Amino acid sequence: MSDLPIICDIDDGWATIWLNRPEVRNALSQEVTDLLLSTLNALRDEPELRGLTIRGRGGTFCAGGDIKGFKSNMQGDGQGVDDVARTSAQAGELFSEINTFPHPVIMLVDGAAMAGGMGMVCAGDIVIVVEDTKFALTETTLGIPPAQIAPFVMQRLGLSTARRLMLTAARFDGAEALRIGLADFMAPDLVNAEIIEAGLRKDVKKCAPGANSITKDIVLAARYLRGEEMRAYAGHGFARAMLSDEGREGVSAFIEKRKPSWTQ
Repeated sequence: MSDLPIICDIDDGWATIWLNRPEVRNALSQEVTDLLLSTLNALRDEPELRGLTIRGRGGTFCAGGDIKGFKSNMQGDGQGVDDVARTSAQAGELFSEINTFPHPVIMLVDGAAMAGGMGMVCAGDIVIVVEDTKFALTETTLGIPPAQIAPFVMQRLGLSTARRLMLTAARFDGAEALRIGLADFMAPDLVNAEIIEAGLRKDVKKCAPGANSITKDIVLAARYLRGEEMRAYAGHGFARAMLSDEGREGVSAFIEKRKPSWTQ
């Protein structure tokens, strides 16, 4: 098994990023954050890519930030507010890159997803959890805020639930994650979670990749655009898709009663 802190596999047009630091419960060190950002940027340019799954090795999804790294890198001598703020903002860039990745992102979560690990889950499109997975936003118990993940937790769970979880550090399991909308699917064990993920891959591959990308863009824009501006933005995205080779192929395939080329 590789000793790299993250591993990226691509199989049949689907990428899987593995967090691979099981000895520290896949904590997000500065090195891991940098590698994840560079990997996501490289995957954006993969012409045949249809989707991405993020998961963790060793029975844990992600324990959040590297607390020892916080002590040495952020609270060490010479570190001022601006220095720490820049480091924090880079973590925010990672969550934003996941959130805006141009293809569907599946989070397959087992073991634990704590603090920034839960924030990463909230940045995905589709979330599968194992029933006994443990979740919590524990930052405030350490005397710090869940700063960079707050927008993504709110986006996923809504203001009321996000406030409650961030201000109480409440712990909950996969069943509760499903109930509050953090999870889309819950499985009794990892084997069944992987079966659900395989089915989702098949479903995604029925959809045109360019249309999925434009759809994600429109959905995310709807958070801040309203009225005429939103209608114009969505209309432009619709027009680009309709007049693309992909759009022409999809319409022709429907009329000719055949499968479009991307499902072959």
